[in-house]
Amino acid sequence: MKKWLWSLAVIYLVLLTWIILFKMSLRIPPLGHYRMINMIPFADPAIINGKVNQTEQIYNFLIFVPVGIYLSLLFGSRFLKNSLIIAGISLFYEVMQYILGIGATDVTDLLLNTAGGIAGLFIFWLLKKLLKKKTEPILLILATVCTILFISLFLVLFIANHR
Repeated sequence: MKKWLWSLAVIYLVLLTWIILFKMSLRIPPLGHYRMINMIPFADPAIINGKVNQTEQIYNFLIFVPVGIYLSLLFGSRFLKNSLIIAGISLFYEVMQYILGIGATDVTDLLLNTAGGIAGLFIFWLLKKLLKKKTEPILLILATVCTILFISLFLVLFIANHR
């Protein structure tokens, strides 16, 4: 079971990298053309049709929820350690965007990604309280189904863009 869980976690991290660094593009963007650092949290939200659009902020939160769940499944409910790992993963992606020049390095993203991962830690904790020993098998099945669906989405996008 642990080998399968590790495999799913690695696949998730590959997909997370594809989403964050390559913006779900099937082509590697030109490197070094866009570098920006925003150190002011929640500054300059996207405004569409005169309304503040927080969709990207919600996505930044949600995309990291599985990170917290995977860490809890793999390493147990070690809140502080797992929270630091989540923040480290988020910081890694933000720094890589800057180094590669392929996106904006934004403290808001760092905060929301970390908060999403911590929410994943709390979701795991809550499920563990409610489902007890059934938690891990249920989450493993759910992670497998979600991974298959996400890989299927990737393949559909790949095929659609290469016709």
